[in-house]
Amino acid sequence: MIEAISCGGIVIYHGKILLLYKNYKNRYCGWVLPRGTVEEGEEFAQTAVREVKEETGVDAQIIKYIGKSQYSFQGTNDAVHKSVHWFLMKSSSFYSKPQKEEHFLDAGYYKYHEAYHLLKYSDERQMMERAYREYTSMYRGYSRKRR
Repeated sequence: MIEAISCGGIVIYHGKILLLYKNYKNRYCGWVLPRGTVEEGEEFAQTAVREVKEETGVDAQIIKYIGKSQYSFQGTNDAVHKSVHWFLMKSSSFYSKPQKEEHFLDAGYYKYHEAYHLLKYSDERQMMERAYREYTSMYRGYSRKRR
């Protein structure tokens, strides 16, 4: 079995969550969160920021580490066990541009309930749910301090 590690971001801008739509030869299509493979010598946080930028064009800053999801699938020659480390991130802009070379056709920010129903994979929904709870609790704490 091959072990693989990726990192990604749940990017939020004004309460909306950044998603990507991928369509690869009509065999793989659906809405996903930005993520990608850790390069040699790279820290997980660096990978998450880089992958978000490459796949969406968004300059995002990490707020905090959210957790790890894991799954397995059959690769070309062997089974692959993948771990994905997720970070809650924020953006200072609504701008996004999907990376066409990776077969992303669309990118955009969606309200929580829309993003929840659009996401293709349950593990990504769980991580988004965790990140959004953290985001809303931080925001409530911030607004109370300003009163």
